[in-house]
Amino acid sequence: MGTKISPLEHELWNKWKKHQDNEAANKLIQQYMHLVNYHVERAMSHLPSSVIKDDIKSLGLFGLYDALKKFDLDRDLKFDTYASFRIRGAIIDGLRKEDWLPRSIREKTKKIEKATQELIQLYQREPSSDEVAKALGMHAQEVETHVRDAVFANLLSIEEKSKEGSSHQLKEGIGYTIPDDTSIQPDSHIVRKEQYKELAESIKDLKENEQMIISLFYQDGLTFTEIGHVLGLTTSRISQIHKKAIFKLRNKLQEAL
Repeated sequence: MGTKISPLEHELWNKWKKHQDNEAANKLIQQYMHLVNYHVERAMSHLPSSVIKDDIKSLGLFGLYDALKKFDLDRDLKFDTYASFRIRGAIIDGLRKEDWLPRSIREKTKKIEKATQELIQLYQREPSSDEVAKALGMHAQEVETHVRDAVFANLLSIEEKSKEGSSHQLKEGIGYTIPDDTSIQPDSHIVRKEQYKELAESIKDLKENEQMIISLFYQDGLTFTEIGHVLGLTTSRISQIHKKAIFKLRNKLQEAL
């Protein structure tokens, strides 16, 4: 394997690869279960409360097992890295197949977008979640949650599953490798670069704790619970701050995605 492993783990891999030993496979799954748990927590932090965590975990387990079957021991690649792509991809693929965002939520999201645009014209600035909520007779937290869900839905919609036979390629993203025929052209790349630059500038306008949470979550890959430990706040409080930050960045995030 690409990294040094213990003799016991090496033995388990040999039993699984050479003899399809199910007991060895089960032990390897137990050993790497932390990867599944990590990516499940990451996914759940984006999803509505109506989504069942065990369903997402089942998708993640499928991805882990798929990684065990397809991983090449001779490759100069850590299994953790390979498995993470497979786990994350299985979760996203499963979410894409299921209508995880109910129609009622989609309709509310459209109303929020319409109200936001109307308030922008009225105030000549980006309205707060409280202002949007007041205009719609909703709670601010509900508005923030719907906006967060919509952003994640947009992210899912542009993710493309890799073509058959290209599963060996890995590229950063939430799910799969983007096929070559959809690669960004030079002019589009310039536009995208400008969008990310604008997004970076928008993040600078956030409060310090919002900037910190956005950075720790999206750049460093920490879960809300882990961020809570770093900042000394509860997981629910981190989630609230994250939703407020996403609401403020909504337009820039959607452009960048």
